[in-house]
Amino acid sequence: MNQRVIRIFIAITFLVFSQLSRAEATLNVNGLSDKAEDNVEAYLSAIPEKEYSTSLRFQSRVEESIVQAVRALGYYHPELNFTVNEEEQELNVDVKLGDPVVIEKLDIQLSGEAEDDPAFEALIKASKLKKGAQLSHGDYDELKSGLRNLALRRGYFEGDFSVTRLEVAPELNQAFVHLHYESGIRYTFGPTSISGSQIERDRVFSLIPFEQGDPYLASDIGQLNQNLSSTSWFASVYVEPDLSQVGNGKRELPMAIRLSPQSRHQVETGIGYSTDVGIRGSLNWKRPWLNPQGHSFTSSFSLSKPEQEIVMGYKIPLEDVLHEYYRIQYGMKYLDNNDTESFESSLGLERHWQLESGWHRTVFIRLLNEDFTQGIQEDRFTMLLPGISYSKTRSRGGAMPNWGDKQTISFEYGDPAVLSQARVFRVQGRTTWIRSLGRNHRGIFYIGGGANFTESVFDLPPSLRFFAGGDNNLRGYEYESISPKDSEGKLTGAKYMVTTSLEYQYRVHGNWWLATFVDYGDAWNETPEGKTGTGVGIRWASPVGPVRLDFAFGLDVEEGTDKFQLHFGLGPEL
Repeated sequence: MNQRVIRIFIAITFLVFSQLSRAEATLNVNGLSDKAEDNVEAYLSAIPEKEYSTSLRFQSRVEESIVQAVRALGYYHPELNFTVNEEEQELNVDVKLGDPVVIEKLDIQLSGEAEDDPAFEALIKASKLKKGAQLSHGDYDELKSGLRNLALRRGYFEGDFSVTRLEVAPELNQAFVHLHYESGIRYTFGPTSISGSQIERDRVFSLIPFEQGDPYLASDIGQLNQNLSSTSWFASVYVEPDLSQVGNGKRELPMAIRLSPQSRHQVETGIGYSTDVGIRGSLNWKRPWLNPQGHSFTSSFSLSKPEQEIVMGYKIPLEDVLHEYYRIQYGMKYLDNNDTESFESSLGLERHWQLESGWHRTVFIRLLNEDFTQGIQEDRFTMLLPGISYSKTRSRGGAMPNWGDKQTISFEYGDPAVLSQARVFRVQGRTTWIRSLGRNHRGIFYIGGGANFTESVFDLPPSLRFFAGGDNNLRGYEYESISPKDSEGKLTGAKYMVTTSLEYQYRVHGNWWLATFVDYGDAWNETPEGKTGTGVGIRWASPVGPVRLDFAFGLDVEEGTDKFQLHFGLGPEL
């Protein structure tokens, strides 16, 4: 019995060691580049590496995969030469592609109403399928599916191919492409029905980007969904055409909008950390809709060591409910930071428009009351400031756009003849640009600032003066630590400020980026003294938006001041 156990143990041990000693073979494919190399790698990736060997059976699998991969790119006569290095367990394949198959005949025909649709003409013109071009099965499939998808997006619901044929004569290295698409009629938007809405029908109808009788476009359906969702009035939005009407002889497709009301109360709490203000807690209470006219109410309370602020707003939508509205806002803020201690309250009325040029225009008037101590100055000011502002944002590419820009500019005026403590004309502006080179290189540039045209900075409350420094501009300096100083060396705030930054980002892996930057600027009354900061950072394109971590150094900090600053932030770059 013992001998039998010993024999079994020896057999198992021999089997285990024989398996462990087997080395997986290495496969090397030579002679390819660019698309052919990528396609072959894609086909070979379907074979698990643990199955690699130097056997004839494995060579046959490799040959079949390589032939299929290069044939898809138009190479129908590849020559493969296998060599085996048994000592190193290597299988080498030398590939000669040979002459490619070229397109001899390109027969693409449209019939039906799509024949006169410029979108189809543009799609065919943009296709890589050209007479005399090298055949690619991928290009053929792409055009075929592109025609079908375009037809569905543009309302040709009865369309279909009558001919789809790709003929290849390998001995001639020629291909013959035949695609005949019969589109039928193009359907139009029919009458629209709305159900489940707690908002007046006229308000909901104003969100529809098309009219009855307009040609069908799937993008208009998407825009309608987005418009309805952007109001925050509805918990769910469902828009669909009645496709059961297709083929019944009628051109119009009835549209159905099914909605369900959003909760009347929404409460959000949050806690976070900012290097400028430390730990910050927040509480937001919203009422997305108050009545059938779609009025809404928002309030927010934020608490940190240097700042405590509460803001309440009431929004009254107008005929264009997304882009034209009135907003009444009241806020209170207490600030105790550096040499500033201030309690301010403000009441504002705003009128918003979306202009055809894409600019958002706001005309406003605000009443500001501020009780403060700034350096050695202690006072209480009241200012009535009418003004106007413009802003415009464009971007492409998601949370961390690969292209974008944002411009903002605002003007305000106060006068002692109308409730203000002093005469002042305020101008503020900022422009930000994002550009990318390929997938792995991004650049961000901004320049911004403001000016108070007034007799003396001491005629203004601290909230209207300028302070530089912090994660919004000069990152190598403490939060709002840069401004002129009074006779006791305390910050006074400035009449003018300009800051600029240039940042380069490099993708290291997936959604992770490294950044390096240089900041420059100043806040001054008489003559600017530029201050420079530089540093490096980490960027993460998280599901909730870009996360930033910066290690910044101030090159012109005063003696006794920390030259190193750490900044952490979450939020959009534009």
